[in-house]
Amino acid sequence: MPQASLSLRAFVVSAFIFVVFVLVWHMATRGAGTGIAMDPEYAKLMGTTATQGKSAMPGPLDVGAKLIEHLAHPFYDRGPNDKGLGIQLAFSMARVAAGYGLAVLFAIPLGFLIGMSPLMSRALDPFIQVMKPVSPLAWMPLALYTIKDSSLSAIFVIFICSLWPMLVNTAFGVMSVRKEWLNVAKTLEVGAWRRAWTVILPAAAPTIFTGMRISIGIAWLVIVAAEMLVGGTGIGYFVWNEWNNLSITNVIIAILTIGVVGMLLDQLLARAARAVTFPE
Repeated sequence: MPQASLSLRAFVVSAFIFVVFVLVWHMATRGAGTGIAMDPEYAKLMGTTATQGKSAMPGPLDVGAKLIEHLAHPFYDRGPNDKGLGIQLAFSMARVAAGYGLAVLFAIPLGFLIGMSPLMSRALDPFIQVMKPVSPLAWMPLALYTIKDSSLSAIFVIFICSLWPMLVNTAFGVMSVRKEWLNVAKTLEVGAWRRAWTVILPAAAPTIFTGMRISIGIAWLVIVAAEMLVGGTGIGYFVWNEWNNLSITNVIIAILTIGVVGMLLDQLLARAARAVTFPE
């Protein structure tokens, strides 16, 4: 089947699934009655009533209208707890970029060292195996205690969660380079640094980029949870703040935004991987 035809048919199927989902969502939420009600004690604390706290699940038309409103004014700033979706995304993206960038600078050279040196591979493996399974959010209390800055602590957590997939995949990619290529380089008396740059790096690039794609997905997932914990700014804080305001419409919009941005980040790295692996 031609690639263009397959892509067109896949698009049609995706569009059909989306339309069906929106129709089912619209029918399920039409007519109110299915909502959430505040706990009476919480309602009393907030200065309202349980009846006033009741809010029907929004339908696709409500979400669409609110999304247009956010897109029309994405960078408004009306105080600490009322910032535009664009500002919140910018804070989250900046933290992810900083933590992820630091992880790239640290993980790839160390991965090369582990992959090229059996001694370092065996020496560092116990540390990697112990640290890798630790949940990134488990580092947050320690980071807050030592760094004493919520934004820098979130960046540190992103660094930690991004580190391991890149490190392991880089080491694996370097170890998997064909021995014949390395032997030819040694025969030609190519130095270790030049061999790493001209032989090992191109051969290991697909595996390295796989690790980078895994890391960016984890980093984007973790930043949302981290910002829910530390508060202040970011898309994660936006979700939690809108839940506290019982604005389920904004919560749904934030969920959709998180998903779309995560997809775009993954596709950006996928295109970079194809450009490096299969240059035109």
